[in-house]
Amino acid sequence: PAPSIESIYRLIILASREHQAKLRAEVPLSVNPRTVAVLGGLGGMGRCMAQLFGDLGHAVMVTDVSTELGNVEAAKAADVVIVSVPIERTVDVIREVGPHVRPEALLMDVTSIKQEPMAAMMAHTKASVVGTHPMFGPGLHTLQGQRVVVCPGRGDRWRAWVEQMFGARGLVITRTTPEVHDRMMSIVQVLNHFRTQVMGLALSRMGVPFEETLAFTSPAYLLEAYVTARHFAQDPALYGPLEMRNPDVGRVTETFVDAASELGSVLSSQDQAHFAKIFDEVRAFFGDFSGEAEERSQHLIDRVVELTAGRAPMATDAESEPSTGTGGESP
Repeated sequence: PAPSIESIYRLIILASREHQAKLRAEVPLSVNPRTVAVLGGLGGMGRCMAQLFGDLGHAVMVTDVSTELGNVEAAKAADVVIVSVPIERTVDVIREVGPHVRPEALLMDVTSIKQEPMAAMMAHTKASVVGTHPMFGPGLHTLQGQRVVVCPGRGDRWRAWVEQMFGARGLVITRTTPEVHDRMMSIVQVLNHFRTQVMGLALSRMGVPFEETLAFTSPAYLLEAYVTARHFAQDPALYGPLEMRNPDVGRVTETFVDAASELGSVLSSQDQAHFAKIFDEVRAFFGDFSGEAEERSQHLIDRVVELTAGRAPMATDAESEPSTGTGGESP
């Protein structure tokens, strides 16, 4: 189906902002080009960082397992050294290159946890230190409005430079401490991914082929299925360390299991009063965000409907009729 006028307008605005950013429209003329080394620069986020700083006019060199240029050689030559390697290798690479980064230069990382790599950078280099965490994946069509977390370490001048560069590419900056970052990531990433993983694992063990459920899908279920299937199509080597190395992973998973157990008990006992009490508790937690969520999620559901309209057959035979209960699901 043809996209809505609103969607077309939104895409035009985003494309315009992205083009202006790539033209370095937001970079002051007084900012001199720097030499930026991206260690792990052939990985997904490494490529993203290399392109970002390259678009801003900086000279970029990359190292990876397949490049002739080594980490130490690049670190010695660069004004800015960005560590963009898998989480389990981050501290080792920091220890390797930290002593070779010039004192007047910058050592920074883009890791999904911050306490451990920040401590390593502060301990193993005399250079300025900034910890960052881009809150997006490398496959986005635009960086406009995406968020990046910045953790100051050593050197306000370089921290301001990093924020200026990210801002020039349209990123929204959240400045915080490594401790607060990791606590927030236990919710934004660990809890979120854990929920998606439980959903996928439970679906796979229900004894019903996934394709059969699509004959009975609602837009809300299909949206959830898209997110879950997309998650499991990616590399477990990325998500495992991200969750396992967060300091609060135990508390998060325990809270999730306790909540699931409580709700499961309520459903099994058909305790409508307790069920309503849980709804009231969670509704109060979200507060005014609930109204915004209804509006924004309806937009997403409308897009799902547009994507699937006309693709499904007019009628589908099933071997058995599903129970309709007392009414349809509200998307």
